[in-house]
Amino acid sequence: MLVFSENNLGVEDDNLNNSALHSSDASLDNKVEASSVPDIEDFSNWYTLRVVSGKEKFVKENILKELEFSEHLKPKITEIFVPFEKIVVIKNDKKKIKERMFFPGYILINMHMDNEIKYFIENSASVMSFVGPKGVTPAPLREKEVKRIFGEVKRKEGLVDSSAEVPFKKDDHVKVISGPFIDFNGVVEEVNKDKQKVRVIISIFGRPTPVELDFFQLEMVK
Repeated sequence: MLVFSENNLGVEDDNLNNSALHSSDASLDNKVEASSVPDIEDFSNWYTLRVVSGKEKFVKENILKELEFSEHLKPKITEIFVPFEKIVVIKNDKKKIKERMFFPGYILINMHMDNEIKYFIENSASVMSFVGPKGVTPAPLREKEVKRIFGEVKRKEGLVDSSAEVPFKKDDHVKVISGPFIDFNGVVEEVNKDKQKVRVIISIFGRPTPVELDFFQLEMVK
């Protein structure tokens, strides 16, 4: 069975009730809703798929749509999860709702991996590849990592205060402690204080690769 993990809240609404806001400060993002974490007991067979950033939900919807024409492949995909939160943004005294992805450029798929379904997914629009070495069958995420990711989606705070202390700066050496790149080391290239995100250069298959991560996904390398 295919399970959807999305909400039906509109993307933008300038007539939001003021009670949804805790502050009129333009530096605050107030979360109003988030993607539902799948209610599962089996944490095996979850894979990370690298997609074009900004196309995460499109990729999910497109794969589900294409599956309608491939009945024999449907049972091989149990769930596609795109972790996101819907936040109220106040800018120039206007209130809007927008979506913010927890892991930009990546989605999670629970599936029974074989060459046929791998080919089907990797040839879908806006899909780049499964995370892992090229030329080999992708390995599923470790159970503890899946639990960690789902736990972070549940726990992540929705209020971002840009006045808070920034824990990282350019050229800091950091280690990824959660998400698809857990245990990778890298160097901070850019810090976005308002969004509490960091662009880190890590080495993937010997190539320097920039990835965008949240503050909570990193720790300093001592």
